[in-house]
Amino acid sequence: MSRAFTKEPDGDRPEDELPERISSIEPHPVTASGLKSLKARLAALKAERTRVERHAESDPLGSAARLKTLDREIRHLTDRIEHARLVDLAAQPKDEVAFGAVVTVERADGETQEFTIVGEDEADAAVGRISHLSPLAHALLGARVEDSVLWRRPAGDLDLTILAIRYPTEG
Repeated sequence: MSRAFTKEPDGDRPEDELPERISSIEPHPVTASGLKSLKARLAALKAERTRVERHAESDPLGSAARLKTLDREIRHLTDRIEHARLVDLAAQPKDEVAFGAVVTVERADGETQEFTIVGEDEADAAVGRISHLSPLAHALLGARVEDSVLWRRPAGDLDLTILAIRYPTEG
């Protein structure tokens, strides 16, 4: 007998489950603005989940899939918020690069760049926010104004000179 026209059991098959997003149970540093952003993203996901639930009757299959994705993201963000360690930028050393620092550097070719060292969830290289776990952050951490550091990159090592260090005020 052909199984082409037999009814599949409804949902909750192992192949329907989404793999959990990997998240560490270790505390991870975050700035106040980063924590605020995480909480805003969580609230937006919860609101979207409510909207999808309300319209589930009109698209049960699409809604079920979307709800699974939203639930996974909500669990992940909840976990990230629960394990966040808020770093007080006012308590950071003013004369040394540490978490939360905005660092202005000069390359050997005279070009200057600015980087902010932030938590993993806040990183966005396109706007100069780099994770504290990145190779560039590792090169900068602990440096002082006028120090030269070596940024080891796959594209080739790059010498950087620290021109300025500041910490944004958060409120």
